[in-house]
Amino acid sequence: MFLKELKLNGFRNWNLGEFTFSPGLNVLCGNNAQGKTNCAEGVFFLCTGISPLASREKQVIAFGREEASVSGTAATSFGDVKVEISLKEGKRKQIKVNGATLSKAGDLLGNVNAVFFNPDELKLIKDAPSDRRRFLDVAISQLKRPYFYELLRYNKILEQRNRLLKEEDEETVWETLPVWDEQLAEAGSYIMVQRQEFCEKLAPYAKAAHAALTAGKEELVISPECKFTGDQKTIFHAFFEGLARRREQDLRAGFTTVGPHRDDLKIEINGSDVKTYCSQGQKRSAALSIKLAELDIMRAETGEYPLFILDDVLSELDKDRQKRLLSKLSGVQTVLTATHLDEEVFQGLSYRLFTVDHGTYTVREEKG
Repeated sequence: MFLKELKLNGFRNWNLGEFTFSPGLNVLCGNNAQGKTNCAEGVFFLCTGISPLASREKQVIAFGREEASVSGTAATSFGDVKVEISLKEGKRKQIKVNGATLSKAGDLLGNVNAVFFNPDELKLIKDAPSDRRRFLDVAISQLKRPYFYELLRYNKILEQRNRLLKEEDEETVWETLPVWDEQLAEAGSYIMVQRQEFCEKLAPYAKAAHAALTAGKEELVISPECKFTGDQKTIFHAFFEGLARRREQDLRAGFTTVGPHRDDLKIEINGSDVKTYCSQGQKRSAALSIKLAELDIMRAETGEYPLFILDDVLSELDKDRQKRLLSKLSGVQTVLTATHLDEEVFQGLSYRLFTVDHGTYTVREEKG
């Protein structure tokens, strides 16, 4: 799988940017605030309909404009896939795949898969559990579209249950809670099983990737931190019973205190908790290893690598880890942004170089 071409129109600072990418390594190079990251963001947005950097979609529309579009064509094992996304302030985005308008935005997922990594992805390691859950949710949703819709369903049910917990009429609350609990357990058990299975696949790939990045000096261990485990039927009953046991506690708190919305990932290096005891460099390498593992899972599940988007990552790694990272990317289409290139690190590599300057670029082929 690789992205042949990308067109950004009114997306961030790209008034009109048209890119033809190499199936291998593509390097966007230039000073800060020129549009490199905006292009990388556009690639992921095209693949998923989600911005990895903006909390609201209207933020990606260029200043002073009311609409923007992102379009491109990717080569996949099932043939070419053309994606067109149109954004207009105040309206829902419109998505077309091979000319057909999608009725649901989630139906875009899985057509062209992508993995995004930049220094902010350190939140995967050092920030709140919600960041680690978001990583799992985005990754699994690309592989299994039903997961995306079940997650939406779960969140809607959770919102309704939490609203009920704040009701003053306790008799109504106690009569109604079992109905919401059953629905929450049904959706939640599916989510927990899928996350459990994904983590079981993620752990060995991440361990191997981290060993490669650190020349075998460090061992990365990942495991899910969740209250309920087992098959879906087992988790359903355990979760439903757990909700029943916590009803009084939930009423006092005013929200649901148990479920997949409270789960986390445990991440360790050489037996130590990464978040608490490891250096910034170790956290960075651990986060990158997890993303590399995501590449391998997608290839194992779909038969082809997804696109890999690396935004300003090389500057955060020492030279040896830069070389090891790039050596692992053979056969993976990569869009990499950097402020400068170290000839020693890129020696022996072939790549397409885009020199970016104020929302425009020049391009040439480079052979190391």
